Amino acid sequence: MKLVDIFVILDSVQFPRGASWVNRNRIKTPNGQLWLTVPVKKHSLGLQKIKDVKIDNEHNWRKKHCLSLKHYYSKAPYFEDYIGFFEQIYKSDWAQLVDLNVTMIKEIAKWLEIKTKFVLSSTLGVTGTKSELLIDICKQLSADTYLSGSGGKKYLEPEKFSQRGIKIKYYSFNPSPYPQLWGDFISNLSIIDLFFNCGKKGFDFQSKYVHLSSV
Repeated sequence: MKLVDIFVILDSVQFPRGASWVNRNRIKTPNGQLWLTVPVKKHSLGLQKIKDVKIDNEHNWRKKHCLSLKHYYSKAPYFEDYIGFFEQIYKSDWAQLVDLNVTMIKEIAKWLEIKTKFVLSSTLGVTGTKSELLIDICKQLSADTYLSGSGGKKYLEPEKFSQRGIKIKYYSFNPSPYPQLWGDFISNLSIIDLFFNCGKKGFDFQSKYVHLSSV
């Protein structure tokens, strides 16, 4: 987010049919990682776009998540600085998954002092799939560069971007150990693990391990 002028949240693409990061993430416990999942309604709904996915509130997921954070992080150095926000999140009634996700993303961006503009792809009127969709988004926003995760090298079509006057840069991040509770370091957890354990100091430390490339 910090490296771009506009951060586009792809809410107009298909919600994955299998396990997905869109509605779950990991925290750390004495027994290793624990997935916190927001249950969603899928039965008889077929393929859904992310923006249309509704949360299944018949499950008491909010209470479970909040209790898990308090149980496993109450002894973390910066727990009290951040738990209040999550308590408010879990007191609220959420209907759409995208609303919950965007609210949390924007708040975390504030903690990181990131002022990047956020845009939902569903508001841009773009169509297409794969590279064509990303190119259309770039053109709609007058962007001359698309920043992709390193995994994008497997499916992006650079020649199509080049033909439309758009450069591709790839972002890679090599996680470095930081102080955690509960034994050996586990990488790539939810960023809330970093905040509870290190506060804002964690971001300054981890940002040293970001790399950009054009190939």
